[in-house]
Amino acid sequence: MTSLHRVLQYAVTALIASMGAAKAQDYPSRPITIVVGFAPGGPTDILARILADRMKASLGQPIIVENMAGAGGTLAGGRVARAKPDGYTLNIGNWSSNVGAGAIYSLHYHVMDDFDPVARLTSSYVLIVGRKGLPANNLKELVAWLKANPGKATAGSIGVGSAGHVCIIDFQNKTGTQFLIVPYQGAVPAMQDLLAGRIDFTCQEATQTLPYVQSGQIEALGVAAQQRWFAAPDVPTIEEAGVSGVNIAFWNGLWAPKGTPKAIIAKLNGAVLEAFGDPAIERRFADLGHLIPPRDQLTPDALAAYQKAELEKWWPIMKAAGIRMN
Repeated sequence: MTSLHRVLQYAVTALIASMGAAKAQDYPSRPITIVVGFAPGGPTDILARILADRMKASLGQPIIVENMAGAGGTLAGGRVARAKPDGYTLNIGNWSSNVGAGAIYSLHYHVMDDFDPVARLTSSYVLIVGRKGLPANNLKELVAWLKANPGKATAGSIGVGSAGHVCIIDFQNKTGTQFLIVPYQGAVPAMQDLLAGRIDFTCQEATQTLPYVQSGQIEALGVAAQQRWFAAPDVPTIEEAGVSGVNIAFWNGLWAPKGTPKAIIAKLNGAVLEAFGDPAIERRFADLGHLIPPRDQLTPDALAAYQKAELEKWWPIMKAAGIRMN
């Protein structure tokens, strides 16, 4: 390569870099769309709407939340993976869409490798809850009852490969119990059947079950976490109740398409940090029973590391259990 060619190559490289920097500096210049892979009114949708409303104040542009429910959140994930990496199309996903789905669906994208992480968002817990009148007042009694009546109990499972589904499978494996798993398309029909006594118990995202627990319509038997949930401190962890290792968090994250400029990722991450630093937003999430991660866990690198660890933990468990789409 001649000296002239080298000079031209360096000039082109510098021009491209300066154009990218200019675009990032002007970002955002139009509305941003956050695609949520779940129906309106669910915990991830509520999170997205609270966050979008506060982030627009930092970014100076409207943020539109678009629901694209279906296939465990992967329809939304696929759309964002294919989107132009310019920061205007983002994805808020959760454990089900960005961990579980990758183990059970034949996807045209990778749930981690085809995105750039922006920020880890809030998390909540998964509860094991039982119907009113269940012949077990706590988790130890539930396990004893299941072992005394193999194959007779029924457990509701919400969505193949969801956090609730994997919680039920993991609980069954770790307790050595046998019961019928009844599949549901969503949390609402499963809860309706639990309230009506048509199923015996289920695992569900905690914030969706708390009102029914507080009103005495269902029984909270255990929290699938290493520590108790601050919104229901009287409910023991599953490990406290004698079942070791059932620990699954219902966490959320914000991602952009792979190749999004780092300066744009930094602006988006800064807007998330500002939102979570707002006392009014902190109170709203606390009222919902959501946990905001520590500030050092809100970085893009922290989200990438956390997701990687979750994939390495849960994919082998799901594959060994034969969890897959038929």
